[in-house]
Amino acid sequence: MRKRNNKVTFRLNDTEYINLKKRVEKSGMFQETFIRHIINDLIPQSKPPPDYYAMMKELHHIGNNLNQIAQKAHVLNVIDAGRYDIAVKQFIDAINKIEEAVLLPKKRE
Repeated sequence: MRKRNNKVTFRLNDTEYINLKKRVEKSGMFQETFIRHIINDLIPQSKPPPDYYAMMKELHHIGNNLNQIAQKAHVLNVIDAGRYDIAVKQFIDAINKIEEAVLLPKKRE
């Protein structure tokens, strides 16, 4: 286990401090983690939108459905077209929701 025994203290002016706080808040990280990322030449990413985990859960569910359909098709050498069409429609709807939630707001900024 790595230990961090060295303490670093430095001062910032008001503008620098406000900028640091905004960037740390945007990343969703602790301040120390954020600074370590920068020191290690890593670019801290913005934290995901609030619905990110719900969207990922929905995509995971749809992916499981498609995988089950593929396994059944492989074993029986027949595809359940109705179930497949429903799963693909769910997938397309989920992708559209993600685009609306994530991509379109960035274009407006």
